[in-house]
Amino acid sequence: MPFYNPFVRRESHSTGSIITYKVLTILTWLVVTVATIYYTFNAPQDDFKKGRGTIWGHNKPTPFALNPALTSIYWIVLWILQIGYVWHLFSSNAGYVQAAASVGSHFILNNLFQFAFVMLFVRGRFILAEVILVLNFLNLTCLYYFHNTHPRFIHTPVVSWPLAWTFVALFWDGAIAAHAKGSAARILANVAIWAIFVYGMSFLTTYRDYTMGFALSVLSASLGVQQFLIKAIALQWIFAFVIMGVLFVASLAIAVPGIFGQQVRFRSQEEPAPTDQERAPLLDD
Repeated sequence: MPFYNPFVRRESHSTGSIITYKVLTILTWLVVTVATIYYTFNAPQDDFKKGRGTIWGHNKPTPFALNPALTSIYWIVLWILQIGYVWHLFSSNAGYVQAAASVGSHFILNNLFQFAFVMLFVRGRFILAEVILVLNFLNLTCLYYFHNTHPRFIHTPVVSWPLAWTFVALFWDGAIAAHAKGSAARILANVAIWAIFVYGMSFLTTYRDYTMGFALSVLSASLGVQQFLIKAIALQWIFAFVIMGVLFVASLAIAVPGIFGQQVRFRSQEEPAPTDQERAPLLDD
């Protein structure tokens, strides 16, 4: 019996594999969503007494601390969009089902990694949590570069927004793990924060992916608000708002033409657009 690799890109999936994707997608989504909501308000009740706390209870005043309200809104919107993605697995349109199933393995793995991250983070295991984030970043990066031509109802909730969060979370959790609070840490953070700008612009210029630009602009706003609340006389929040503004305007410049009928595809500009007419309804809004 040949080895089945669920991460290989396929144009079609069997009935059995689609049923498996449906079950595992719903289960893993529920697990990570319930766990995240629970630990937002409750600390874990187990033997990790010294380091345990709620998610935002561990939001230490580091140079990469995020605003709880804005970041929570980001996640609520993402969960709602992911419900839409899950619904497409049950669609009567075979094209929608196949498109949704094609990213199912990575989405399930993302949910498992995110669950593991939350469980470690609330228990104060920040270094192990960072390892999980790195693994999920690799998972989502592979997903992006192998599946960047999907329609927005898949691309946004499954690919770009989870990837944007994971990238920013690497700095958030890493700063907490490193106890980055001193002047030297803030100077280093003033340089490191521009990685968000470079990362976002790379997707905007190469793939014209405004969903990634908008996601990173929201997370940059969250970073800027919290940094201002922590230390008003500082460069970090100024840089965060500059990054937010540039990414937002650049994303808007790409998104608006699509509203008026110009097609915007999530692919390299040098790569020709697909000619398969059967996929056209999927790629156009």
